Amino acid sequence: AKPHWVQAIKDTEAAVEDTLYWDCRASGKPKPSYRWLKNGEQLSIEGRIQIENGALTISNLNLTDSGRYQCIAENKHGVIYSSAELRVVASAPDFSKSPMKKLIQVQIGSTVDFECKPKASPKAKCSWKKGGEQLHENERIMFLKDGGLRIANVTKADAGSYMCLATNQFGTASGSTSLIVTEPTRITLAPSNMDVTVGESVVLPCQVQHDPILDISFTWYFNGTLTDFKKDASHFEKVGGSASGDLMIRNIQLKHSGKYVCMVKTEVDSVASAADLIVRGSPGPPEHVKVDEITDTTAQISWQEGTDNHSPVTTYTIQARTPFSVGWQRVTTVPEVIDGKTFTTTVVDLNPWVEYEFRVVASNKIGGGEPSLPSEKVRTEEAVPEIPPSEVSGGGGSRSELVITWDPIPEELQNGEGFGYVVAFRPSGTTTWIQTVVTSPDTPRYVFRNESILPFSPYEVKVGVYNNKGEGPFSSVTTVFSAEEEPSIAPSGVSATSLSSSVIEVSWTAIPWKISSGRLLGYEVRYWNNGGKEESSNRVKAAGNETSVRITGLKSNLAYYTAVRAYNSAGAGPYSATVNATTKKTPPSQPPGNLVWNVTNSRVILNWEEVRAMENESEVTGYKVLYRTSSQPSMNVLSTDKTTAELLLQSNEDYIIEVKATTDGGDGTSSEQILIPRLAS
Repeated sequence: AKPHWVQAIKDTEAAVEDTLYWDCRASGKPKPSYRWLKNGEQLSIEGRIQIENGALTISNLNLTDSGRYQCIAENKHGVIYSSAELRVVASAPDFSKSPMKKLIQVQIGSTVDFECKPKASPKAKCSWKKGGEQLHENERIMFLKDGGLRIANVTKADAGSYMCLATNQFGTASGSTSLIVTEPTRITLAPSNMDVTVGESVVLPCQVQHDPILDISFTWYFNGTLTDFKKDASHFEKVGGSASGDLMIRNIQLKHSGKYVCMVKTEVDSVASAADLIVRGSPGPPEHVKVDEITDTTAQISWQEGTDNHSPVTTYTIQARTPFSVGWQRVTTVPEVIDGKTFTTTVVDLNPWVEYEFRVVASNKIGGGEPSLPSEKVRTEEAVPEIPPSEVSGGGGSRSELVITWDPIPEELQNGEGFGYVVAFRPSGTTTWIQTVVTSPDTPRYVFRNESILPFSPYEVKVGVYNNKGEGPFSSVTTVFSAEEEPSIAPSGVSATSLSSSVIEVSWTAIPWKISSGRLLGYEVRYWNNGGKEESSNRVKAAGNETSVRITGLKSNLAYYTAVRAYNSAGAGPYSATVNATTKKTPPSQPPGNLVWNVTNSRVILNWEEVRAMENESEVTGYKVLYRTSSQPSMNVLSTDKTTAELLLQSNEDYIIEVKATTDGGDGTSSEQILIPRLAS
């Protein structure tokens, strides 16, 4: 096989006095031999220039070694060439391409490295000065091989300006770095582990001592995530001064449990401190609530515990809901108190034949938690009714009736299908009960009709309950009176009197009435006018103890007929004889005119023109003078039968005065009001 390159040579730049090593290797069979050319001429081997297994070494390079070099590998099957340029450079030290750091900040006790790497050919020798004084190696100061300087266990005294002096045969250059030594940052008040309750507000402290020349920043991490104070502003807030990064957590929630880390950073160091926060809350909802067994009044309930939110469950309570309850209600259980380690109980005192749902609420030291989801709906078994109707009473109705009433039993207390009432009654003083069945659960009354029932007689009455499972209890016995007998006598001594143009008063003598006949409710007065019909009469009523009534809103100068009858709960009795009265004529429409007043001392003398009634108006019987001060709400009245009047008025107030005529038919139209100013003025 002819030769094939394994390692070819590449263009190289080297400094004066450096050593060049060019490795030139090829494979081939037989193994190739190597020759080197420089600028096309055979390379002569001398003390500085050596070739070994194809590798070229030139030590202590000088500028004349620059040129074009070729490595030739050959065997009997062929020849291959590899060419490269060697540039030997010579230059004084130069910091322009790799300047030294202007400033290094470190804290007391740390180790600091200064770099000094100027460009120089050959490599420069470096020496160090601090503030013009030459530095020497000791147990803390060390010169590095690459020209750098290392100072261990730095103190405040090490602060200052450090100069590196780089030298080779072509020249010298220098660079400098300033060192600032700072106090280490320390957390003086760190957050501590805390145990809090939902809804509280807490402060996690993070206060530091730091070098005043350093800027400081605080960041908080919650469970490894950086806290965003803008996004979580409703709960998280940074509080305290510039040297404090205290974290306030407002209205703390269960989700805020976890690890909090305060991170403090400066340009030279960083410190951190962590604390665990446990938030305790009321328990979560219990799970998988089931009804395992049901009877007519009990239910066996079981459930599984939910989350305790870092505070153990102390008790469970059971709530139930039916179509008849107002929301969820707490129910009685056996055992009455269910501890936090018990997950089953028996609910008692349920109503038979009612659809129930159940739920469970866990409580701990913090308080009651969220209720569980409801169980499936279950219906208790049927049972005989246990509660009889309440408010059993009655009375009233028509002649020969016994009316019995009660409050119907609500559906949740009927205990089963086929619910109804058993009504039992007997005349007071007898032994045999008469019974009847009312099959509608909503019916509130029963009426027994029989000609043999005497008016207003006492009966003993009781009402029981039943359903498909059997008969329940009766209510306690109560006394109910049969229907009364309507009055049989008409009122006597009836008279009618006209009081004005629109009012007639009717009076009568009360009818005789026995308590044994029941209760007299009152009297009914009917009335109609001369042109009207008796059948379409109007009616007014008076209470049982009254013997007169006023009929108002009538037409003037018209005859009205009226009759009276008594009534009670059974009905009304016969009417009295008819009497009549004629309403008076209307009062005059003309007001008193030309009202004149004169003042003498505190006396006011009034005069006005006489009012003359027209033919269809009531005759004038006198006059009313109505007067009041401007501050009084109601009028004072002075009556006179003349067209003049004298008033004694107080001198310190204005007075308002008007006059109207009086007649049998009522008061006439008022004059215009006059104002009498304060007499004192």
